[in-house]
Amino acid sequence: MINKLCQNPRVSAYFLILLLAFFALIYNAFLPLHGDEAYYWMWSHDLKTGYYDHPPMVAYFIYLTNFISESEWGVRLSNVFAISISSLYIFKLTSKLSDEKTALNAVIIFLSVLLTHAGYIFTTPDTPLNLFWTLSLYYSYKAIFEGKLRDYVLTGLFLGLMMTSKYSAILFVMSLLLFLLIKRREQFLNPYMYLSIFISLLVIAPMLYWNYQHEWISFLFQIDHGSTSDFYIQPWLILEFFGAQFGVFTPVFTAILFFFLAKDKLYFKDEKLFFIALMTVGILLFFLYKSFYVSMAPNYGAPAYIGGTILLAIIIRNYSLKKTFILGLGVALFFTTIVRIAMITHLPELQRFMYKPQEIVERFATHLKEGDHIYGAHLTTAAYLKYYLPNHPKTDVGIPSRFSYYDMVRDDYYHKDGLLLSRNVKRGDQLKTMYKNVELIDTYEVFKNRTFYTYRVSDPINKSSK
Repeated sequence: MINKLCQNPRVSAYFLILLLAFFALIYNAFLPLHGDEAYYWMWSHDLKTGYYDHPPMVAYFIYLTNFISESEWGVRLSNVFAISISSLYIFKLTSKLSDEKTALNAVIIFLSVLLTHAGYIFTTPDTPLNLFWTLSLYYSYKAIFEGKLRDYVLTGLFLGLMMTSKYSAILFVMSLLLFLLIKRREQFLNPYMYLSIFISLLVIAPMLYWNYQHEWISFLFQIDHGSTSDFYIQPWLILEFFGAQFGVFTPVFTAILFFFLAKDKLYFKDEKLFFIALMTVGILLFFLYKSFYVSMAPNYGAPAYIGGTILLAIIIRNYSLKKTFILGLGVALFFTTIVRIAMITHLPELQRFMYKPQEIVERFATHLKEGDHIYGAHLTTAAYLKYYLPNHPKTDVGIPSRFSYYDMVRDDYYHKDGLLLSRNVKRGDQLKTMYKNVELIDTYEVFKNRTFYTYRVSDPINKSSK
């Protein structure tokens, strides 16, 4: 089959990209939203130039797809778009570095691994980050090695858009600067480079101004969120993050990539491959270092595998690893297929927070009375309520929780008479410290060890201020 695809690599790559996009559109319609997705969807109905948790780009993406559909597949439409465009540019960049057959292999690798398929499903700030990381990689490569003004302009634009997607985009910038310092110091005398920087700053200026207005609250949250004060090394966390890379990019592909990056010393003597290698290892090494002290999610290193996919395809070609490629592809497809099927047949075991949210909210809605205020005990529960209730009413977090978007937009006095949905029966005791009247009116066991509790609350004690 691979030999047939290679007869016309470009057409085959485009066909695979469109095929997977069509499959993802259908598949996504059968999965309820994750709580985080509902939270970001909520942002799309209140557009700002910054948010407490992340930069604003994910909200802008969902805002645009809302014009097509606000159903589950519609919220995830930006994922399908982002991965499809990323796949196209992986093909284009690999073609420049090698040939179209190798580029086709890069697309096949990218579209087969579990990490990409998770990206098809979950709408998060990683969605725009990975798209603009790919575009920045392509156009910065062209700017450095071909030197056209247009490529510098587009590099500046996409770097700016990447920075307004997720703060970890700064790792791309740092890797790029490191490459220029090591290999292309003459770029610092190139006026096009400063034009690119200026364009990037223009794009991120609204986000920076929002942070300035809010005392850099979002930056400080992210710094604290992924840091520790005691710097106590926890070896199991290092192994957890490192081992997870063999899961998300599959054992065979990860092993080949890591082995040859070390063996060939990051391709230091080949400027073009060294550029791609730096964009791969920079972000992985940063999060590996962070994993010495705190737990790092596997997806944090996801952008590394954009360049990593390109390098892997070139490694397979250069070392004639056809059999290993087929083995790796088989393993990748096996892992991806198993997880794809399990997400439909065993969702509560894999993602219990995605299991039957619409059914839970519909049952909650049967207790609503006119004038009730609607609360969730957690920000994602409150977001679920807003998404799945008819007409998307205003909701809030009714119990003290971590600081979030809700704290920045709510009224001064937000504890009022209404209903609260909780996943924890102990919340009743907390509610009694805030309301004179607290009644547990419904208990709904959705799945083993997953029960929801609906409380009617009235007569707030202090009319809590934010």
